[in-house]
Amino acid sequence: MSLAWISVGALVLAVAVSCTTAVNVGILALAMALIVGVFIGGDSVDMVLEGFPTDLFMTLVGVTLLFSIAECNGTLSRFTGRAIRLCRGHAGALPIMFFLLGFAIATIGAGATPAAALLAPPAMAVAGRAGVPPFLMAVMAGNGVLAGTLSPFAPTGVVAHGVMERIGLGGVEWQTFAYNAFAHALVGFGTFLLFGGWKLFRAEYARAEAVAAEPQDASPMETRHWLTAAGIALLIVAVVGFGQNVGMIALIVATALILLRAVEESRAVQRMPWGVILMVTGVTVLVAMLQENEGLALIAEGISRVSSPATIEAIVAFGAGLISVYSSTSGVVLPAFLPMAPQLAETLGGLDPLPIAWSMAVAASLVDLSSLSTVGALFIASAAAGSNVRALFNALLAWGMSMSVVGALLGWLLFG
Repeated sequence: MSLAWISVGALVLAVAVSCTTAVNVGILALAMALIVGVFIGGDSVDMVLEGFPTDLFMTLVGVTLLFSIAECNGTLSRFTGRAIRLCRGHAGALPIMFFLLGFAIATIGAGATPAAALLAPPAMAVAGRAGVPPFLMAVMAGNGVLAGTLSPFAPTGVVAHGVMERIGLGGVEWQTFAYNAFAHALVGFGTFLLFGGWKLFRAEYARAEAVAAEPQDASPMETRHWLTAAGIALLIVAVVGFGQNVGMIALIVATALILLRAVEESRAVQRMPWGVILMVTGVTVLVAMLQENEGLALIAEGISRVSSPATIEAIVAFGAGLISVYSSTSGVVLPAFLPMAPQLAETLGGLDPLPIAWSMAVAASLVDLSSLSTVGALFIASAAAGSNVRALFNALLAWGMSMSVVGALLGWLLFG
């Protein structure tokens, strides 16, 4: 058996394990990369570890540390509470406010999971008190945070753009972000209206009682909160306005906030998603070895045999979405699927690889409100007392699964 096929088998095993167990797939992927590369391929350890994404690692550490600080010292919760209270008494506006709020928080760098963790408890509590169906609130708020997940500042966006840069598809960060935001806005607002959200604007809902924030959200802004807000603003200006490296600036700002005692360092470091960071970097090493051994070319060839230039975007979107339902988007799907885009484009007659990559990235993100995902689970766990949690679980599971089909349709319509 050739080394390419062995490498493909290692990747398939890693994806299967990530779908069926709680084992961190990054550890498994790194171990398999070393086993296949050193003991079967005859490479040195240093050669295998050349695939370690140093730039991506620094970016993830910098961004997640900065927003861990903002979460731990209460900055994000204060801004969230103030924004939500603007909609007090208007039930129909509440889901829309949570969509926009989640989108903003995820976009500026928090990412989908921290933004969902911050918004899910108040969103579902407010839904219960204002008479908003929990499914509609979860769909709106969840799609809001996911709409911002491919921002150049957000961890998943960092992963996607880092992989695209390495395969020669860099420089389109904001276009990728815009496509993802449009797709989530379309399915979020479409589902909201289709399932009766428009009824919340009727007269009897107009003065619904909804206490929008927890008591601590109403606390005054202190020096550490203003410093943190200024640091986040500095990050955005430096990256968007002056083209600075997002990881470098985020790490410098986070270090300055720690030195200024805006947060307890140990708490902020502990709250960082180390498991996700390990997952992403470990899988990237395995995929780099797979690419070196021409394993990705084998996978791309297999996909191209069941595709045509007219259907490739829909097919890769469906595959990426279906796997993402059970696996990590940032840790498994994006690092494993995106590198295939150039090979698929070439095999199918020299197509532009960007639409194929965009189909994968958007479709993988669309399913991330499934009950099996962290974002979906956060909204289920935060359901107000008296809610039918089992019904909400089933509804979000069905919704997430259906998004693999919707993602394929959008991939064909937007990029085909």
